[in-house]
Amino acid sequence: MSIEKTAPPSYWYSDSTDDERGARVMEAMRAYRSAEMAMRRRTQGSMAMGENELLVLRFLTRATSSGRDVTPVDLARHLGVSTASVTALLDRLERSGHLERRPHPSDRRKVLVSTTSHADEEMRDTLASMHDRMMQATRGMTESETVAVTAFLQRMRCAVADVCDTAGPSCCALIAERADAPIVRSAGDIAPPNAA
Repeated sequence: MSIEKTAPPSYWYSDSTDDERGARVMEAMRAYRSAEMAMRRRTQGSMAMGENELLVLRFLTRATSSGRDVTPVDLARHLGVSTASVTALLDRLERSGHLERRPHPSDRRKVLVSTTSHADEEMRDTLASMHDRMMQATRGMTESETVAVTAFLQRMRCAVADVCDTAGPSCCALIAERADAPIVRSAGDIAPPNAA
């Protein structure tokens, strides 16, 4: 008995070769997103936190590593929620020992927020092996493969964010299709869409 490999279902795609290849890529992306969502649920369960709490800790960790100060208003903008919601979220994270608030050094009206060493250690313990496996998956990629993957993911991000019309041709379309398009040598050559 032989098992035939069948192409992913075409859904709304046509039978063209481009759409067949695109359908395989979309199916691979769906499988990746499913695995990533399962990983996020495991992380939330292991750290006893919700999605927004983890997003706050990740945002604060990145800000700290780049030397940026963060206020509750910055977090509200990042999460797309009200400052009242952020205050409740920060209260929970402060009670659990994951973050601290301190007065802004030059503006008495502001409060700065940062992670604690406890949060940093817990995140490192929880996520280190997963990050190592993810980085291992990228090792050995050539520069041209890296450019192709990052450019593709940028185009998909633009398409999913629904900013193709406003962000310009380098956002959602294959740049190589236009004769007058600039040559893309690295992912940094692709302009990110304007954040609204």
